[in-house]
Amino acid sequence: MDIIQIVGLGIAATIIIAVIKGQKPEIAIQLSIITGVVIFFLIAGKFAAIVDLLGSYFNKADIDIMYFTVLLKIVGIAYIAEFGAEICRDAGESSIASKIELAAKVIIMTLAVPIVTSLLELVISIMP
Repeated sequence: MDIIQIVGLGIAATIIIAVIKGQKPEIAIQLSIITGVVIFFLIAGKFAAIVDLLGSYFNKADIDIMYFTVLLKIVGIAYIAEFGAEICRDAGESSIASKIELAAKVIIMTLAVPIVTSLLELVISIMP
């Protein structure tokens, strides 16, 4: 039932922001950011449970923990970049939002290099 609380908070904040935006747009943007942060903290506990579960499966499968760490960093970067880009779009700065998304893609590609390299080495070792 957490989703009902989150959606209710989002709808309430959206209505308040719509009313305030005409008179005090700077407060509307701040309220939007605060609402996003509150929603993020509401779901942070769920994310921790998922990380623990996936970590236990990585240990059971005897997979190098480095891959799990890289995977978590990639997911974290993707979520943070999307959050930041949407805040920029809400403020009317779609150009900055695009740059944030581009930077996140480059960072993700950089982090993925060890995994891709390991995968290629595995394929090469299998080939005759």
